Amino acid sequence: MMQHMDYLRKVLLLEPRGYPCQNANYVFRTTTTNNNDDDDGGGNGDNNNENHSNILQYVIAEQNQIYPLMSGHNTIAVATTLLECGIIPMEEPITKFTLEAPAGLINIVAKCHEGKAKSITLTNTPSFVEYLDLEVHVPKGGIGKVKVDVAYGGMWYAIVDLKQFTNHPTLNHLRLKEEHAFNLCRIGEMIKVSCREQYPVQHPIEDYPGVDILAFRDTTTNEEEEDDNDHYYYSRNTVVMSNNKLDWEKPETWTGMLDRSPCGTGTCAIMAVLHARGELVMGERFVHESIVGTKFIGTILEETTIGKKNKIAIIPQIEGSAYITQYSEVVVDDEDPFPEGYRVADIW
Repeated sequence: MMQHMDYLRKVLLLEPRGYPCQNANYVFRTTTTNNNDDDDGGGNGDNNNENHSNILQYVIAEQNQIYPLMSGHNTIAVATTLLECGIIPMEEPITKFTLEAPAGLINIVAKCHEGKAKSITLTNTPSFVEYLDLEVHVPKGGIGKVKVDVAYGGMWYAIVDLKQFTNHPTLNHLRLKEEHAFNLCRIGEMIKVSCREQYPVQHPIEDYPGVDILAFRDTTTNEEEEDDNDHYYYSRNTVVMSNNKLDWEKPETWTGMLDRSPCGTGTCAIMAVLHARGELVMGERFVHESIVGTKFIGTILEETTIGKKNKIAIIPQIEGSAYITQYSEVVVDDEDPFPEGYRVADIW
C-alpha cells in the first residue's frame, strides 16, 4: 500500500475530502498464510496455532505517509465498524474474533448489545522499552535539553513527562489542555524530530524505524484512584503526530497535530515504560485519558521477550469504544484539478 497505492491515502485524507487528523483503514480478506509465527515473539501468544484463512487483514494509513505497524484507536474503530455493518457476525453479549494488522494477529473481544458494539478489547503484539531517561537536545526554539523515554507499542514513541518543565524558563506554562494544543504540537514535533535524529531506533523483528510519534504525559495526577473499592492507575496524555516534514531552518514547519483519542499504541508504550520502572504491575488497570477527556483502559496481561536478543516486553490489552459517524462514498471527478487532494499551511 505504501509503495504502490499511496494515492488512495492522499485521496481520502487530504483536502477537500479529508482533514489533518483523519486516518484511513483498508480491510482485506486473507489471501496468504500468516508468516508471523516464528521464534522471535512477533505475535501475541494466543494466536500462534490458529487457522488464519478466515481472518481479516487491515492496513492503517495516516498523514505524512505514515503506515504504522499497529494503531489501537484505528483497530477499535475497524472492529466496531465490521461488527455494526454486519461484515463480522455479531453475537451478544460477547463476540470474539481475530484481525491481522501489519504488526501481527490481534485478538478482539467485543461487548455487544442490541446491535451495537459497546466496547472493544484488543490484545496487542509485544510492547517494549528501548531507552529510559535519554537526554535529547532540541537545537531551536529555546527548548534545550529534554528528558525522553523511547518505547514501542505499535509505533515508536518518544515519551515526555510535562512535569520536567516546571522550572523551565520558557516552557513552564505548558499544560495538557485543549487551549495549549498549538504549543504542544510545535514543541512536541521539535522534540520528536530531535530524538529521531540523535537516537534512531529499529524494531527487532520488523523493518520499522523510529521514532515516529511523541506522547506528552501529565503525571501530576498520577495518584492511585479509587472507585467502589476498585483501584487503578490513572494518567493523562496527548500524542503529537506529524503532518509535514520539519525543517530546522523553516520555523513555519515546526508544527504537528494532536491525537484526539487516548491513543492505544501510546497507552501500550507508556505501560511498558511504567512496568520497566516498577510503577505498573501485571493485571493492574491503567486508565488513560486523552486531551478531550475520552479514556482507554489498559492492562498488562503477561511478560514476554521479543527478537533474537530476547528483549524484555509486555503483552498489553486495551479497551475502548468507537462510534460510526458517517456512511459515505468518496469520488474523484475526471476533471478534478486536484485528484489526490492538496494541503494548505493554515491548518497543515
